[in-house]
Amino acid sequence: MGGRDDGGGGNSAYGRKAFKRSKAHFADRITADGRDSWPVEAGRYRLVVSRACPWASRALVSRRLLGLEDALSLAVADPVQDDRSWRFTLDPDGRDPVLGIRYLSEAYDRREKGYPGGVSVPAVVDVPSGKLVTNDYQRITLDLATEWTALHREGAPDLYPAGRRDEIDAVMDDVFQDVNNGVYRAGFATGQEEYETACTALFRRLELLEKRLERQRYLVGDTLTEADIRLFTTLVRFDAVYHGHFKCNRWKLAESRVLWAYVRDLYQTPGFGDTVDFDHIKRHYYQVHTGINPSGIVPLGPDLAGWTTPHHRAELGGRPFGDGTPPGPVRAAEEVPARGRP
Repeated sequence: MGGRDDGGGGNSAYGRKAFKRSKAHFADRITADGRDSWPVEAGRYRLVVSRACPWASRALVSRRLLGLEDALSLAVADPVQDDRSWRFTLDPDGRDPVLGIRYLSEAYDRREKGYPGGVSVPAVVDVPSGKLVTNDYQRITLDLATEWTALHREGAPDLYPAGRRDEIDAVMDDVFQDVNNGVYRAGFATGQEEYETACTALFRRLELLEKRLERQRYLVGDTLTEADIRLFTTLVRFDAVYHGHFKCNRWKLAESRVLWAYVRDLYQTPGFGDTVDFDHIKRHYYQVHTGINPSGIVPLGPDLAGWTTPHHRAELGGRPFGDGTPPGPVRAAEEVPARGRP
């Protein structure tokens, strides 16, 4: 999620032309063998996120499920950016206590002076040098699942199982094109036809996902995978911001028997809902996207009480963590404040 008003992971552009999301500019990988000169190492890197951002939220969920809290420290940016983008005004003195910087852009500058693109989250920063390592939101979570295995907690699930990767990749590609990115193409459309095309594709895909999830608890196989994480981070924001703010209003998620039960099932699974801050989500979208909401008024609704109601998805079977176990309690320093929860 980059820039001041672009609303998405990586860099994105909108205006007279159709909304287009560009690839991450800093695509180095942190791997077990260190082939990009960034070896997996406990305590060396810091994950910078905004709880408002669906792309960064993928990394939050993955980090929790895999138990990487001790290995990969966390910095949470203010959901409301200023002209220098993501800032650490939630921390004492407005400065990240580990990196010692006020703006994420400072880590970008240390990596590449004069970088012309936007400043996006999620971002992984090398603590010793203070340099950005990667802002590749598509790759970060896959590497957490496959390259950081030596640092996973005991009982961590396999979120990207080798035998199912082709199917997971295919599902994730459809979800990315029509859902994850589709809500932005609808929300930032500047022409009626462009908007209708994006909105139609979005709801067509949601209807196909309804049919798929009507007969199985998770998107691929009988356990949680990366595919579920990527769909969850859009669905959890749907009624709060995409339905109204982005005009994705053919129907609310709460009006879909299958998808509403599915996303509540995930929300109530340790590692998912305990990373979600509805207050940050709403304030970011409604206050930062001034081109869409010039008043900056944040709506009071929707009522969040439904998120904790029974979903009955366990009747479909499935083993959320496979042969593993749920993650432990959220550490006190990372708990979402009460105003951001149901």
